[in-house]
Amino acid sequence: MFHVKHVSHETLLELRNYNLKPNYMPKIFTSKTQKTGETGEGVASRFLVKHGFSILDRNYTKKWGEIDIIAEKANKIYFVEVKSISTPSLILPLSRGSGLDEYHPEDNMHPWKLKRLSRTIQTYLLSKKIPEEKEWQVDLLVVFLDLKNKKARVKVVKDIIL
Repeated sequence: MFHVKHVSHETLLELRNYNLKPNYMPKIFTSKTQKTGETGEGVASRFLVKHGFSILDRNYTKKWGEIDIIAEKANKIYFVEVKSISTPSLILPLSRGSGLDEYHPEDNMHPWKLKRLSRTIQTYLLSKKIPEEKEWQVDLLVVFLDLKNKKARVKVVKDIIL
């Protein structure tokens, strides 16, 4: 818990208006990158719901890792990693081009990140007492955000191998 004297007035208003669940405190995003990530996760959640998924959990966090979104569809659990990028235009190619200066957010899925994700998934499955025979997979959603025009584009990379 934090002391009130260390929290800004805006944060207190945000916390007061936030619907707190047991054992959950909202993340307070301060940097531009964190705010972009939070916006991207919101877009990704809405995208999944629009495509028939039920959101089971968001930002499931353990000291060794975090799962951005946990969703379910057709009796299968999906652990979803979200990578977001703010871009002035959504006319970015969604496939690899020959340009050396192109940035691809999915390249941030480093082996150590996958290892931490795997451990966090196993922890989630055990803590929720999910049967071993239950099907699950890891997907990556890359969210391109045009914040100026309030538009987004989502690229889905299915079934990431851990």
